[in-house]
Amino acid sequence: MSVIVVLIGFSILVAGGFLIAFLWAVRTGQYDDRHTPSIRMLFDDTQPHHKQKQNQPPTNGDSSHGD
Repeated sequence: MSVIVVLIGFSILVAGGFLIAFLWAVRTGQYDDRHTPSIRMLFDDTQPHHKQKQNQPPTNGDSSHGD
């Protein structure tokens, strides 16, 4: 039973460490992206239309090929 208490305490300590590291990274600007917004206008916003493949198997569940 005491092992569970130690493991829970250790996991809370590790979670607190990760929270502190995350908050430090946000405050020091690690997640600021200054490069992508300047080149975002060079990318196309529209996705190309997918062409239907010519040799698709039948979609109605019929596996016969007209034999």
